[in-house]
Amino acid sequence: MKKIAFKTLGCRLNLFETDALASEFSKKDFQIVDFSEKADVYVVNTCTVTNQSDHKSKQVMNQMNRLHPSSLKIVTGCMATNYKEELEQSDKVDFVVDNDHKSSILSLVDAYFQGEVVAPDSFERDVFAYDAADTTFHTRSLIKIQDGCDNFCTYCIIPRVRGRAISRSAKDIYENIRKVVDFGYKEVVLTGVNIGRYQDGDTDFEKLVEQILEIPGDFRVRISSIEPDGYSESFFRLFQNPKLAPHMHICLQSGSEDILLRMRRMYTSRLFEDMAAKIRASYPDFNLTTDIIVGFPGETLEDFQDSLDVAKRIGFGHIHTFKYSKRSKTRAERMADQIPEREKTHRSELVRTLSDEMKLEYRQSFLGKTQRVLIEQFDENGYATGYGEHYVPIIIKKKGLERNSFYDVRLTEIEMGEEPVLVGEL
Repeated sequence: MKKIAFKTLGCRLNLFETDALASEFSKKDFQIVDFSEKADVYVVNTCTVTNQSDHKSKQVMNQMNRLHPSSLKIVTGCMATNYKEELEQSDKVDFVVDNDHKSSILSLVDAYFQGEVVAPDSFERDVFAYDAADTTFHTRSLIKIQDGCDNFCTYCIIPRVRGRAISRSAKDIYENIRKVVDFGYKEVVLTGVNIGRYQDGDTDFEKLVEQILEIPGDFRVRISSIEPDGYSESFFRLFQNPKLAPHMHICLQSGSEDILLRMRRMYTSRLFEDMAAKIRASYPDFNLTTDIIVGFPGETLEDFQDSLDVAKRIGFGHIHTFKYSKRSKTRAERMADQIPEREKTHRSELVRTLSDEMKLEYRQSFLGKTQRVLIEQFDENGYATGYGEHYVPIIIKKKGLERNSFYDVRLTEIEMGEEPVLVGEL
């Protein structure tokens, strides 16, 4: 039995694709091992959304080449797509597989071990050719519904490495979900690049989610990162269904109207706030989390303060902050008034401080309330940990609970550590 190891960087879309690949290899009698262990094949699924992402991807590739020079080494993902020619000329990897051909990695490896000389590009392009994964690295089952993006924000390289927007067949999505529910998964996470723009015939994102919620089974549905456009107001009525987790990660990026225009975002800060207010009016405990980019070219102190003010008014459950990263072949790269790195670091620290304050306040609001927790793992004491439907981390100080099972718990206190964690009792 040959051994294969995977390393995934970046977004949930990459995580889905790695899970699917690992499941396929497992069915072909490959043993999945940790990336630190000796293996016959190593696959690095890279990210290139920022310079830091490139740096991390390169670090992993260098480590792989240094520790396992004689193994078969494959690099795939967005960095592999963005720097394909450069990586193909390197002696550090054996195959460079772009996103369009990522689903063919099993066929590529099979051919290699049979002594065939093949190129990754010789396989058919298909960004949705992944089978439902029965064994994955996660308790939740990620479901890819869409790929690519047509927005072309001035700072973003994703349309270049993921291509134009394309939606997966609704029929295939429903079948994928039915299979993973039959496999025993209790939570499915809908993922893609710009999932709010999903469109398959007359099935838009709202109708897709509505149909998914009608699939029989004891499971819940979570929506991953989404843009604040592309769905109607009636979409939010779907959260009345207990299967749909009351949590959305909606990307704000900036609270400044001027910066949103320079970013070429498809909404205004005012519209974002109005949308958040309508959600909270119907679902007061709804967990809104977001992304904010700091230090975008031309961002004044007043623009930055707008982002802080909007965040305070909305009260996000968490903010993932990025320092603007100059990407080649984007319009923002050529913009004047680039912000010094030290100032970007200072602004990101201010956003993280605000995020920590809001996160604690939001989680404190659940004390005395009940959450339905999906058990994901166990700590060193044998206590179960997992997430409630609002995507808040919870520890249950009781042993003997079952992984991948739901438990209704009453939240009694908060434990402070690297981040605040709610404590629940059955």
